[in-house]
Amino acid sequence: MPMTAELPSQPVRPSAKFMFAHPAHLLAIGFGSGLSPIAPGTAGTLWAWLAYLVMTLWLSPAQIGLVIALSLPLGWWACSITAHHMQVQDPGSIVCDEVVAFWIVLWLVMPTGFWGQLVAFALFRFFDAVKPGPVAWADRSFKGWGARGGFGIMFDDLVAALCALLLIAAWRFFL
Repeated sequence: MPMTAELPSQPVRPSAKFMFAHPAHLLAIGFGSGLSPIAPGTAGTLWAWLAYLVMTLWLSPAQIGLVIALSLPLGWWACSITAHHMQVQDPGSIVCDEVVAFWIVLWLVMPTGFWGQLVAFALFRFFDAVKPGPVAWADRSFKGWGARGGFGIMFDDLVAALCALLLIAAWRFFL
C-alpha cells in the first residue's frame, strides 16, 4: 500500500494478517514481537537481544555494525509506512525502533557476560519506558506523519540508547 493510498477511517489494530500485508509492517512489528499483548516494547527488545546473540555466531563486530547502519534507514522507512497504514503516529506494536536502538547498545557494550547484557537491557528499557529528560524531549519533538513521524519513532529510542550507554560508560569509568 503506497503512502498516498486512501487511509482507513479508524486506526488499524495490528495482527498477523496486517504484519504480512507489507514488508515494512513485518520489519516495523519486529517479525511479530510487537504483536505481544503485554509490553510489546519489552518483547521487541528481548527479540533484539536474541537476534543480536544469533548475529554474533556468524558476523564479526564490523559486520554487525554494518547491519545496524543499514537498519537505521530501513527502520525509518518501515516505521513511516507502518504508522501511516495503522493511522497511529507512534503505535506500541512498532518495535523496530527498540530493536535497532538496543542493537547499538549491545554492539557498544560487548563483549560482556549475561549480567552486563541484562544491565544494558534494564537501563535501555528504563530510559525507553520512563522517558526522562532528553528522551521525553526527543519523543515530543518529532511527532507527525510520513518521514518526520518515522524519524520520531526511531529517534526517541536512539536517545534512550544513548542515555543507557552514557550511564554504562560512567559506571565503567568510575568503578
